[in-house]
Amino acid sequence: MSKLLNSLITEMRRGALTLAVLSQLDSPQYGYSLVQRLESSGVVIDQSTLYPLLRRLEKQELVTSKWDTTESRPRKYYILSDYGKEIFEQLKVEWEKTSKELHKLLRGEEKHGLD
Repeated sequence: MSKLLNSLITEMRRGALTLAVLSQLDSPQYGYSLVQRLESSGVVIDQSTLYPLLRRLEKQELVTSKWDTTESRPRKYYILSDYGKEIFEQLKVEWEKTSKELHKLLRGEEKHGLD
């Protein structure tokens, strides 16, 4: 695969991964459980991509985190904040609208609007 194609695929996946992660944080998840949930749905995400994304989402106040030290191994759990829930719902609507529009374009249903 060419460098350009790899770069374009990475760029395209970036927004999709953000939405995918947000979609799984309606209940508390720690990193590994989140990776497993995503992979079971066919979404592959590397931990080196996930953790910086979670930190960014937390900084943007879309996600909150809390350490659980009751187990032998402490785990940091992430969950959508109230603000994150609002943003996720809006993003979901936009994603579905954009997906529908792109699907039409890719199937050739939409022609040049100037005809």
